[in-house]
Amino acid sequence: MNSWSMQPIGVVESCFKEKFAIPRQPGLCPSAEASVLLLPPYDQSDAVRGLEQFSHVWLLFAFHQTAAQGWRPTVRPPKLGGNQRLGVFASRSTFRPNPIGLSVAKLVRIDTDQGVRIHVGGADLLDGTPIFDIKPYLAYADAIGDASNGYADAGTQPLRVSFSAAAEAALQAAAARYPRLRALIEEVLAQDPRPGYADDPEREYGMTLYEFNIRWRCAAHSASVDSITATHL
Repeated sequence: MNSWSMQPIGVVESCFKEKFAIPRQPGLCPSAEASVLLLPPYDQSDAVRGLEQFSHVWLLFAFHQTAAQGWRPTVRPPKLGGNQRLGVFASRSTFRPNPIGLSVAKLVRIDTDQGVRIHVGGADLLDGTPIFDIKPYLAYADAIGDASNGYADAGTQPLRVSFSAAAEAALQAAAARYPRLRALIEEVLAQDPRPGYADDPEREYGMTLYEFNIRWRCAAHSASVDSITATHL
């Protein structure tokens, strides 16, 4: 069998600055903003001519932060609470023989004034993610209405999200530059990004979105944001 080498055609700039709390699937957080900056020699307007006609795109990318850890034949899907092992090919785990991911995102706009930057919404991509390919999403072929979802059908109740007075003040201070920050925090926390085994109402969790460190706690199907502070990334 032949082996193949690939080089990135672009890199992601994303509101998600760390792996923890990234939505487990694309589209779950519509307020998540990202862009794909094409790298030379692919940063030509001709390379994206006609792409603006489509509403969504497929992004083929590398799980670059976990690639060095290698693959595992069985994994613990978060959807099953992290307590049951299934085959890696029955999951979307990052620990794969080839660390390749596939994500669909809403195409917001394409800037070609200086190179090529493709703005997307609802992406589940970490800042700095290498992109290997971009393809238009075709609703008539890519969406299968009667498809089954296996164990991923197991429903979870979205968490209710509230903000402390200090967090509310921080949101107001950041509103001019980040008008969708509140919605993004609510969408991320509603999905309950904690590990499946975590259930400690006293434990404080943290995540980084844009330039902010967000601290919160979870209890009784709700998440309470304690603080939102600026970081120096």
